[in-house]
Amino acid sequence: MIASQVAKRGLRDRRVLAAMAWTPREWFLPPHLARNAYDDGPLPIGNGQTISQPYIVALMTASLAPRRRDRILEIGTGSGYQTAILARLAGTVFTVERLPDLLVEAEERFRRLALANIHTRLGDGAAGWPDEAPFDGILVTAAAPRVPDPLLAQLALGGRLVIPLGDLASQELVIIRRTVGGDVEEQRAGGVRFVPLVSRLAFAEESRS
Repeated sequence: MIASQVAKRGLRDRRVLAAMAWTPREWFLPPHLARNAYDDGPLPIGNGQTISQPYIVALMTASLAPRRRDRILEIGTGSGYQTAILARLAGTVFTVERLPDLLVEAEERFRRLALANIHTRLGDGAAGWPDEAPFDGILVTAAAPRVPDPLLAQLALGGRLVIPLGDLASQELVIIRRTVGGDVEEQRAGGVRFVPLVSRLAFAEESRS
C-alpha cells in the first residue's frame, strides 16, 4: 500500500509513511471488509461514513505537518484510523465525533493500540474544542462549504488547518496557514470527495437529502 499507492504518487514524508506502516488499517474496518483494508480507495464503516483512501490520509497528514509536541484537533473521528496516525506523529490529539456508535468503536481501537495521547469528545465538530484551544494543527475529515469560524479562531499562530471545501458533489483540499503575524494564507492541494460535515455551521441534515 505505502509503496504502490502513496510513495509512487510522490508523497515521501518518512514520518507519515512510518506511521501508516505501523497502523493496522484492517483493525479500523468492519470484519467483512478487513480483506479490502489496503485497497486503493475509501471503504464504508457504517452510519453512512467512510474510511478515506490511504493516499488521501497520507496527503492530509503530510499537509498538516504535525510535529512531535504539537496539539492537534481532528474533526470527524470516524473509524479512528486518521486519529491513530496523527497520534503517532503529534504530542496530543483531540478528536470530535458526532456519531456515538463510531466514537465508542474508535475508542476501543485506541485502547487496543495503547494510544494514550488521544482525547475524545462527542459533539458538533464544526464548533471545535474551545476549552483546549489554541491548536497547532486542525484536520477536518468531512467536507464543508466554508471554513467554520470557530475552527479558524482556535488555530494557533503558526498553525495549519486542512479541510475539504466545496459542495456535496465535489470539493478541493485546502491548507490554511496562520502566520506568526496572524495573517491567513491559503493553498489548494487538489480535488477530493468527502462525506459532509453535518452542523449548523456547515451542512444541515436536510441539505443532504
